[in-house]
Amino acid sequence: MWYGATGASALLAYFAFAASAQASECGRVSIAEMNWNSAAIAAQVDKLILEAGYGCDVEIVEGDTIPTVKTMINQGTPDIAPELWVNSVNAELNVAYASGQLVQGAEILADGAVEGWWIPKYVADEHPNLRTIADALAKPELFAESNENRPGVIHSCPPDWSCNITTENLFRATGAEGKGFALKPAASAEEFNAGLSKALNEKRGWLGYYWAPTAILGEHPMVKLSFGVPFDQLEWDECTSRAGCANPKINSYPVSQAFTIISKGLSDRAPDVADYLRNRKWGNATISSLMAWQAENNASNRDAALHFLRQNLDIWTRWVPVSVSDRIKPTL
Repeated sequence: MWYGATGASALLAYFAFAASAQASECGRVSIAEMNWNSAAIAAQVDKLILEAGYGCDVEIVEGDTIPTVKTMINQGTPDIAPELWVNSVNAELNVAYASGQLVQGAEILADGAVEGWWIPKYVADEHPNLRTIADALAKPELFAESNENRPGVIHSCPPDWSCNITTENLFRATGAEGKGFALKPAASAEEFNAGLSKALNEKRGWLGYYWAPTAILGEHPMVKLSFGVPFDQLEWDECTSRAGCANPKINSYPVSQAFTIISKGLSDRAPDVADYLRNRKWGNATISSLMAWQAENNASNRDAALHFLRQNLDIWTRWVPVSVSDRIKPTL
């Protein structure tokens, strides 16, 4: 249909008004940037998409799991927690969802946050029969730290991390010491990651606790071994996760969940933004690879977010309507 000059002007004015109304509805949005890489990058991805695609005025604020949940429930801010690991705050969140104080968005880590005992993929490829913890414990010589006649090593995280407790209990439960292994906790996060990176770069054997997504797994593929039993919640609560449990049994790690949490205020005034936050998720391989790129290039969280948006149109354009993605693309 041809509108004529007057009609065209009116149509342009209408679209301009619609865009302005959209920005007004979205308004000022606060996003919690958590103090771990995957969540911090996600906050910057959301900022870029909400500003360019939805006309929001976005503020990034510092966040951490428990304080962020408390302020979202009690004060209605921040508006978005992009990646919240919910296992430790499920009770509070369920009450807030039921009362309408908060809205649950997407499970942003689509594969879940994975914990367990891992070996390098090159070790698994060279020894295809190594698929379980029991298989690995039968081969301590593959996981010694030197060529000398020393025991194999199971690496654990620093003493102030909860995984230090679970790894120590599972070390005893599997009888690893009697099978030629010593447990080696790292003194710090830096030492833990540096030791693993060194072993991987030197193509040495390594067995121990680790998790995904991480930058190291984005650069060096690893294989998580099976404990050979299903996850037992009762055993986990009463023993596996408790320091000094007298009689630990073999158990598997649970798959942790990380969700996006949305304030009721934002969901009510900008339902299109809430729809985006219900759709936005990525796999561990995607975010691990992105964190590896960030580490290699000494890039900021914002730079990593821009790199993701530029290099992964096939992923993020599925999160938003075409009209929104068309507004975002020219800004990248």
